[in-house]
Amino acid sequence: MSNTPMAANPLTRAVLEIDEYASGLGWDQPARLFALVDTAQLRAQEPALADQLGLAEDASTGLTPIEQDEIGTDRPLDEFLATIAWPEAVAGCALTVERLMLPPSAEAQVPQGLDGEKLAQWVAEHPERQEVRMTVAVLRDGSRESALRLREKDSPTEVLTGPDLVPGLADALAATFEE
Repeated sequence: MSNTPMAANPLTRAVLEIDEYASGLGWDQPARLFALVDTAQLRAQEPALADQLGLAEDASTGLTPIEQDEIGTDRPLDEFLATIAWPEAVAGCALTVERLMLPPSAEAQVPQGLDGEKLAQWVAEHPERQEVRMTVAVLRDGSRESALRLREKDSPTEVLTGPDLVPGLADALAATFEE
């Protein structure tokens, strides 16, 4: 994508490309799952699909994100991820999801004994809550990358990236490659 900043490695570029795509769809979107495939391998093995995806003839490096079918909302995300297995041609996967989060300073304010639903309601009503879009990707070799975008700072220049920003979600995605 033309507005994706140049990044040091293919996984970071793929995460930023997915973040840009999700940003173009706006907020209040469902979670989206992507397969990450080696671009050169895709071009060689599936030239028609590569053309459909708009990959240049000389595309020989990097990872191409391919959006998967919509994720159902009938069960928790972790349960859904536990049902996924990827074919060998898939080098990695990525997920983009929106959540509410609180700053670390609010941790001491969390009431004790709240279950998941009541805790989510408490967070949703907290005055310091922030809406965040998280894009997390993992590769079969264990590499990880994440991008976080706050709704109140919805700009490509305000996207935070790093391999360990959302470790629990990265672990869940990595588990989709375990046999």
